[in-house]
Amino acid sequence: MSLYRVIVLVSCLLASATALQKLTELYKWSSLDYTFSSDEHKSYALERGEFVPENNLPVGIEVWKNKLFVTVPRWSNGVPSTLNYIPLDVSSTQSPKLTPYPNWAYNREGNCDGLTTTYRVKADSCNRLWVLDSGTVGIGNTTKQVCPYAIHVFDLTTDKVLRKYNLRPEDTNDRTFIANIAIDIGSKGCDDTFLYASDELGYGLISYSWELNTSWRHTHSFLMPDPLAGDYNIGGISFQWGEEGIFGITLSPITESGFRLLFFHPLASNREFAVSTEILRNPKLTSEEIYHDFVVLPSRGAGGHITAHYMHDDGILYFNLIDRNAVGCWNSRLPYEPKNLGIIDVDDEALIFPSDVKVDSLNNLWVISDRMPIHLLSKLNFNDINFRIFYAPADTALAGTVCANNIPYTPHEQPNYVTSNVY
Repeated sequence: MSLYRVIVLVSCLLASATALQKLTELYKWSSLDYTFSSDEHKSYALERGEFVPENNLPVGIEVWKNKLFVTVPRWSNGVPSTLNYIPLDVSSTQSPKLTPYPNWAYNREGNCDGLTTTYRVKADSCNRLWVLDSGTVGIGNTTKQVCPYAIHVFDLTTDKVLRKYNLRPEDTNDRTFIANIAIDIGSKGCDDTFLYASDELGYGLISYSWELNTSWRHTHSFLMPDPLAGDYNIGGISFQWGEEGIFGITLSPITESGFRLLFFHPLASNREFAVSTEILRNPKLTSEEIYHDFVVLPSRGAGGHITAHYMHDDGILYFNLIDRNAVGCWNSRLPYEPKNLGIIDVDDEALIFPSDVKVDSLNNLWVISDRMPIHLLSKLNFNDINFRIFYAPADTALAGTVCANNIPYTPHEQPNYVTSNVY
């Protein structure tokens, strides 16, 4: 059964109660549960504190064929598995249980050969799943580094580990916090692949080469937070995340230069930035040599905080607007400026903190919302719906927005961003 037919079948079974206009609510949870091997296994986990339902918050998603991946960081005790999936061709319930990927043992806390905490993962066109494990438990002042930062790469056709690579000590610092990655497959094929990782609190950008099996770090002032953009109001809670630097990262299609553009933004910022992967792929360049290769795009304006964004192969950028309980878009054939940034959908209940956005191989948009600030700064009501996953065909999502236009798409064209660099 095709993924499209699975989505249609499941969505017909689920009646959405939200006011969303384009996104279809596919799954919803008050709290998460897992496919424990037996009732006894679950009871044992509950009794020992290995499963504390209220401490499980989903943050990241990815779709590959019939698998919908969902990540759950270990911010508190009681998270039994950090990397999980939902089988789209089987699940017909509104609140499916999460199945650990690739298995329970690989997700066991304290197993430094496996996964401790991961945030956002990426499946590539070579049928590989890329996972960056932070090796941490806790959040903020409670964070403990129990295992090294490591890249895990899985063969999705066999669910076997292809490679595990520990980041070098010089790739990170004592403030490092990495939640987002982007995967760059070059013109020479699957071996010509790079992973880029954003160090939000250490203010760095890390490159990893699959072919060379090594990594290195970049620094730049554009990776730092804007001191004027640290105020947030989400879900009725006002707070400051003023130290949050480079967070969301995504890649353009290959341009005329033969390389992609990495688009990125600090979380405490209303701006987008970009740099060519030609720069990021070269480990010999110094920070001074590459400083002017980074470009800044015009401001999105107030309420422009973004955590996650994703650029599809057609050059359409999808992003969340966490202050506005909304999902937006930009057609990169148009200049990057507020009038060309569209709103796909908005909902002040269902889209409180749309944590992650992705587009699958069938050009469906996927969004997860999780009320994260309420979880971190207050307390979730577990009699309410707290977590939701939505989808929409891209044509449906873009209809009626400035992102849907008839400008012909030319392969390898350069994204039409407007720069305003001041050095």
